Amino acid sequence: MRNYEIMFIVKPTLSEDEVKKVADECAKIITDNGGKLTKQDNLGQRELAYEINDFKSGYYFLFNLESEDDKAIKEFDRLSRINKNIVRHLITKIEG
Repeated sequence: MRNYEIMFIVKPTLSEDEVKKVADECAKIITDNGGKLTKQDNLGQRELAYEINDFKSGYYFLFNLESEDDKAIKEFDRLSRINKNIVRHLITKIEG
């Protein structure tokens, strides 16, 4: 079992319902592709360290997950690059 941590930032111009919908879609991508979410945190709206695509803030989310293979990770990475509501994402493999 491999452990991963995913952090992603959602556009600040969306309503609370739309932000929640984006986060739920991201969780569904992971679970539909064989991943198991062990932790799901909404870190709220925060200022960005630098401006990204004319945004100075964004809604931060942190997911921890387990997966037998990297299928869920690859699919999340692919779809988050396409999704215009996700400003930035980072996937980290946790050793141990």
